[in-house]
Amino acid sequence: MTNPCYYTCLSCLIMTLFQLIIPSQETQITPPPLPILPLPNYAQLKWQQRELIMFLHFGVNTFTDSEWGTGVENPSIFNPTNLDANQWVDTAVQAGVSLVILTAKHHDGFCLWPSKYTDHSVIKSPWKNGQGDVVREFVNAAKARGVDVGLYLSPWDRHDKSYGLNKEYNEHYLAQLQELLNEYGDVKEIWFDGAKGSNTPNMTYYFEDWFAIVNELQSAINIFSDAGPGVRWVGNEQGFAGNTSWSTINRTLLSIGGSDADYLNRGDPKGTDWVPPECDVSIRPGWFWHKSQEPKSLSELLEIYYNSIGRNCVLLLNVPPNTQGLISNSDVQRLKEFTSAINTIFSTNLAKDCSIEASSQRGGKNGGFGPENVLDDDNLWTYWGPKDDDKEHNWIEFKTKSDKPLRFNVVRIQEAIGLGQRVKSHQIYVDGKIIANGTTIGYKKLHRIEKGMVNNAKSVKIEIIESKGTPLISSIGLHFDPFWW
Repeated sequence: MTNPCYYTCLSCLIMTLFQLIIPSQETQITPPPLPILPLPNYAQLKWQQRELIMFLHFGVNTFTDSEWGTGVENPSIFNPTNLDANQWVDTAVQAGVSLVILTAKHHDGFCLWPSKYTDHSVIKSPWKNGQGDVVREFVNAAKARGVDVGLYLSPWDRHDKSYGLNKEYNEHYLAQLQELLNEYGDVKEIWFDGAKGSNTPNMTYYFEDWFAIVNELQSAINIFSDAGPGVRWVGNEQGFAGNTSWSTINRTLLSIGGSDADYLNRGDPKGTDWVPPECDVSIRPGWFWHKSQEPKSLSELLEIYYNSIGRNCVLLLNVPPNTQGLISNSDVQRLKEFTSAINTIFSTNLAKDCSIEASSQRGGKNGGFGPENVLDDDNLWTYWGPKDDDKEHNWIEFKTKSDKPLRFNVVRIQEAIGLGQRVKSHQIYVDGKIIANGTTIGYKKLHRIEKGMVNNAKSVKIEIIESKGTPLISSIGLHFDPFWW
């Protein structure tokens, strides 16, 4: 007679094998939510994560003490006595910058490289007896330090005689564009604008032709202009984005040189194109170096930081070389102060010492979308996501684990923008009291809290009031800015 225990053990074994072969519902991995279109492409996402990039305005204006050249300057005035592109890039690296953009040609038409299509360039300069190439030295210095390069080729050319003749000038411009994009390696951003004087001849730029050539010659480049298509102007040169700042716009509503500045500044929640904003501003009052000018104060630069990077933008900070061909020591020192201040503010995240709760989480406790993901600061692809059916008033809360209160005055919130920009409005509570509110978040939103608004905080709650689809928060930080209070 067979032992009944035999059948019991056999049943257990079969059940165990069944569970191994066919996982239960509880152990199945919950997939990510569907994206909210439009989305950033690879180049745009990498650009956004740079946060701070640098502009170098350099040319004949540096030597004439002007901002807009006339186009009739004698190339012999361009004679930097100690040009050192390595010093430019070293300055950028020390500031944590990974992309630097050079003015290869400004409105005066003077080219910093020996273009075959004009002699209004370094070949007519006494610098290196006409054998120099600023663009080449810049590119080589950047490559040696692992820094990416961008180039600005002004559409407005006050020197070339073909300017005003549509076909002829567009051919001339495209020829120079191809020189730069063919002969100087990888270029990560190309900068176009619509600047021109009031008495300038009528001129139609064939922007779509230009963009097509750019994309043909460079595979991972962002094109900057009022209307993108890669990156858009923020609508001013103060370095301030709007309190509401969408990465999405409708490109059909924009024209280069004639776009609505308010629309550029805030973006469009119904936008069909992902074209994030770039805030361009100079460390000095002017874009080119002037002996009479000094760099902005640290407090001014921090104000710009919070209103650009802290409002879903990349900050393009211009640091112009002087007549020696060097970035002035006063600018280098101010940049060091700025970088040190940013590191001081954001090096410590007090939220990491707190317990975390959330209104809900996608897939339940083991679904992979829990609130703990917001402490993974460097990963846009890990995030807290509430349940899909929780459409409004989702929240995440941090509570101190000890009797020691939280001392902070900056709240950092970041969305998982790889799946689209979603949040329309949000609020921040400290111990049950509203201390801040806002609209969009995007890649990064920084709230600076006024002194007296936070006293002996025990808990901080961030509530998403309204969003396009389920909100996805990739990172949250509680920081103290000693330069603010």
